[in-house]
Amino acid sequence: MQLIILSILCLLPFTFSASPLHDIVMKVTDNDIKSEQNLLSLYSKWRSIHRPHETEFDNTGHVQGRENELLKRYHIFKNNVRFIHASNSRPNVTYTLGLNKFADLSNDEFRAKYTKSAKMFQQTSRKELQSFMYENVTEPLPSYIDWRDNGAVTSAKDQGSCGSCWAFSTVAAVEGINQIRSGKLISLSEQELVDCDKKINEGCNGGLMDYAFQFIVENGGISSEARYPYNANDNQCEIERVG
Repeated sequence: MQLIILSILCLLPFTFSASPLHDIVMKVTDNDIKSEQNLLSLYSKWRSIHRPHETEFDNTGHVQGRENELLKRYHIFKNNVRFIHASNSRPNVTYTLGLNKFADLSNDEFRAKYTKSAKMFQQTSRKELQSFMYENVTEPLPSYIDWRDNGAVTSAKDQGSCGSCWAFSTVAAVEGINQIRSGKLISLSEQELVDCDKKINEGCNGGLMDYAFQFIVENGGISSEARYPYNANDNQCEIERVG
């Protein structure tokens, strides 16, 4: 059976994308799981988007030296497809799962590659909060606000395999308050924090939002994402991009 599946995998038409489409999330339909052939076709389409350059074919259509790995990826993908379909079929679910660029990774593989043990940081000089600017508000407040509906949240971002969640948390908060105050939603630079906020924070090895906020205050602001784009690596601080 595995030999048959591998033969089909090798012969399926893989189209190659001219540009990266890694942000695309594919839907899983009832038809996709009806047969092995449908699952194989879905896998082929998914690979053409998310793995367009990882598989090379010779003139006869055979995979060059990647048979076992390709078969392994397909079986993991198939299990994830079935999990997604089962989850989306449950009643009263308020979210929908889909196939993103991680769809051929197992849970263990994803954790090993994209999550790291959080380093414990001791907050040695945190100042006591003296007051809260809204503590004396008396007018009625809404019970619920979704800031996405108010234009204060940028689109989803991907930190990659860099332990920079602290930078993304900081930037998301600053992006939001900047939009609320100015009316302008500007995507800001996590990479500036990773590269330049090194007094206590440690780039891809972890950090704390408190220190990152302090860095932004002391630096007089933070660069835009367009000016200092993210690359998921620890680099030297590019001073000319800062500010």
